[in-house]
Amino acid sequence: MAWPQTAEELAQVQYALAAAALPEWKPPAGAFEIGGCFVCFERGPSGPGHAGDRGWAGAALSSGETAVAAGRAGAAYEAGLLALREGRLLEEAVRRLPRLPDVLLVNATGRDHPRRAGLALHLGAVLGVPTVGVTHRPLLAAGEWPVDEPGAASPLAFEGDAVGSWLRTRAGTRPLAVHSAWRTSPETALAVVVSALRGRRTPQPIRLAREAARLGRVEGVRPEAWR
Repeated sequence: MAWPQTAEELAQVQYALAAAALPEWKPPAGAFEIGGCFVCFERGPSGPGHAGDRGWAGAALSSGETAVAAGRAGAAYEAGLLALREGRLLEEAVRRLPRLPDVLLVNATGRDHPRRAGLALHLGAVLGVPTVGVTHRPLLAAGEWPVDEPGAASPLAFEGDAVGSWLRTRAGTRPLAVHSAWRTSPETALAVVVSALRGRRTPQPIRLAREAARLGRVEGVRPEAWR
């Protein structure tokens, strides 16, 4: 599947992905591998960024392997259109891992989206891997925060549909927004993230991916086009 080039093309793809009827993925009874991915961009003035910004995408497996891809942003940030900015770069980083994970955590929304197909869902469709979104706040969904106890959760809904959960990972800290995405339900998404926390606020695969991306930026990892 090719990544769209314009907002109009992306919207059409998002509607199609939201309507796709695929069987829901369920975690297997035994061990399974969780992956994560994260993008950081060159430091500059605050704001939505620009097309062509230099970016570094990190990807990681729960077993510890990481990969980094460098490239340029396809667009400035615009809510609901994040795939234009980050999609290709994230795909490249995940494909550089020694193997694809069983399920992938993405720093983006899934069904919590005006067309029900945020970047976390879109990336899963491109890779053919079930995905879960993990963000600091919802895009459009709403729901009361859970009680201030580690592991407490409460539903997030958009237009009357359950699209994810708030998850309290530590007492006294803001909960994470956990999003159902490609082939995952809110319940499965929550279970996967809980299993990946390992005592930290950020799920381990996303934390490893974020570290890899930032290290790539510090070390100046770059594609041939920058030389």
